[in-house]
Amino acid sequence: MQKINIVCIGKIKEEFYRAALFEYLKRLSRFAKVEVKELQEGKNLEEESASVLRNLKGFTIALCIEGKKLSSEGLAAEIKRVCDRGEELTFVIGSSCGLAQSVKDAANLKLSFSDMTFPHQLMRVVLAEQIYRAFMINSGSEYHK
Repeated sequence: MQKINIVCIGKIKEEFYRAALFEYLKRLSRFAKVEVKELQEGKNLEEESASVLRNLKGFTIALCIEGKKLSSEGLAAEIKRVCDRGEELTFVIGSSCGLAQSVKDAANLKLSFSDMTFPHQLMRVVLAEQIYRAFMINSGSEYHK
């Protein structure tokens, strides 16, 4: 079974975000073992980066506004490529201040979901949904239209 890590800074405070995230993690459980690692917020990005870098495993995708934009099909293809190699996959979501350059440099892929800025807690839900969508696309399901 595919191993996926979602490494993020801080905890989700709002119950509605937790409930939405849990729903997509539950759906994903038939395709992958997903672990969400919530790291403690630091005084600055450099302090946070040390903790993030220790938790990077396998093929790493850092979410950042200057990253590459992919369609849902493009993300599905990227995930399939990693899965086909049997590699662990780690997604990184920064704090409200973003990600340190050292984390971005350590990533195999920098990914942007939009030119807009989203709350980092909401981004966990959006990311989980898109990972789920990618597995559904790769399985030939009609979920993605």
